[in-house]
Amino acid sequence: MANDAADATAVSKTPVRAPSPDDPTIGRLVADASRDISTLVSKEIELAKSELKISIRAGGIGAGMLAAAAFIAVLGVIMLSFTIVYFINWGGSGLALHWAYLIVTLFWFLTTGLLAWIGVRKLKSVGPPERAIEQGKEIPKALKGKS
Repeated sequence: MANDAADATAVSKTPVRAPSPDDPTIGRLVADASRDISTLVSKEIELAKSELKISIRAGGIGAGMLAAAAFIAVLGVIMLSFTIVYFINWGGSGLALHWAYLIVTLFWFLTTGLLAWIGVRKLKSVGPPERAIEQGKEIPKALKGKS
């Protein structure tokens, strides 16, 4: 008990310093923090924009190269088709040139039909993202539980 009295006396003897005009007020601290956060967010957005510009430029160049490759591949398929037509005609089968063209054209139409049929079947098998929907429904429940 004697110690408690001595501690209280020691605490009361410490001088209380009056706030100086240079000490920040709570309002000034909040304003400074809000300004700093705003600056930080805007700088992060600027950084993200500059990174996206570089990524988009590289992606655009890559997409352009892929489009050029696809165009050249289409030209190659056309040339391959002419080659197959002339081999059918030349191969001693005795087919006239117009029949050889018809055979190659029918081959490409059958290939196109088969690819379209497979593509439609694959698209029909696509469903909604069920797990994501279930988790999305759980978010309001979790937020209500924490309130």
